[in-house]
Amino acid sequence: MLRKILKVLAIAFILIQFIQIDKTSKSDETFHMSTKYNMPEEVSTLLKNACYNCHSNVISYPWYSYVQPVGWWLNNHISEARRELNFSTFTNGSIARQNHKFEEILEEVKEGEMPLKSYTYFGLHPEAKLTDAQRGVITSWAQLQMNLIAEQYPADSLVLKKRIK
Repeated sequence: MLRKILKVLAIAFILIQFIQIDKTSKSDETFHMSTKYNMPEEVSTLLKNACYNCHSNVISYPWYSYVQPVGWWLNNHISEARRELNFSTFTNGSIARQNHKFEEILEEVKEGEMPLKSYTYFGLHPEAKLTDAQRGVITSWAQLQMNLIAEQYPADSLVLKKRIK
């Protein structure tokens, strides 16, 4: 009986390998953050290495994304990350939302919440493991962008409106 169960599970595992996730990247960068905000080369490189694989429309999928159900889980994780912050569509939102996202970038990076620890487990994505100095570069840049926004826009336009449920 156990042998039959293992055989069915093995066949199911093999069959699900044929159901792959959509790995096509959207190349439209019309609303990319860099179209509106100054991104020095160092900041751009750090964000590309540590953030873009989950938080942009340009993703370099790792080898393990081809193994199901890991690929499905990874795709779901990336979709959730994009909903939170997508550098490729950043300027498409209101100025209040953009300001809030800079605030979140600052907080998450400063507190070491991003990039996720799990992203660099087992030596994966070593380029995404940020040093304190690199975290400082990103947080200083995010703070500068928030300051520039505050100078350009009235304070009441930077307040996110509460959603009524």
